[in-house]
Amino acid sequence: MTKRLLLIAHAPSPNLQALKTAVLRGARHPDIADIEVIEKTAFDAVPDDVLAADGLILGTPENLAYMSGALKDFFDRTYYAVIERTEGLPYALYIRAGQNGGDGTKFAVEKIVTGLRWRAVQAPLIMGGPYDLAFEAQCEELGLTMAAGLEAGVF
Repeated sequence: MTKRLLLIAHAPSPNLQALKTAVLRGARHPDIADIEVIEKTAFDAVPDDVLAADGLILGTPENLAYMSGALKDFFDRTYYAVIERTEGLPYALYIRAGQNGGDGTKFAVEKIVTGLRWRAVQAPLIMGGPYDLAFEAQCEELGLTMAAGLEAGVF
């Protein structure tokens, strides 16, 4: 049975696009079968996308020590439509933090997903400081781990 992995990311810059592409590359690894990977921007994702997902990856830059406005908009538009129907949904989070360290963004997202009762499959991937190409390898591993975990029934 094919499972659906949904990536919801706000990627307004070339670096964030590269991170999103790396997540997708990992999630769509040729050794992974029976996983359909769906990509939506934070502005385009709707409650039905979340309800149809077996797992979720959220990606955001840190903006003023908070998640992007786009990801907050996604939560504002979908929260009440999915809250009673997605308990235990496995998710992973990656944050491009720049100089602020990512703690404010991590806290804000975790507060919302705790209310939704979603289940983190790993600690958030926080990539702070100047952009490093190693971030892309970390994101690819995140995508692969999430897809492989869904495929194996671990998540």
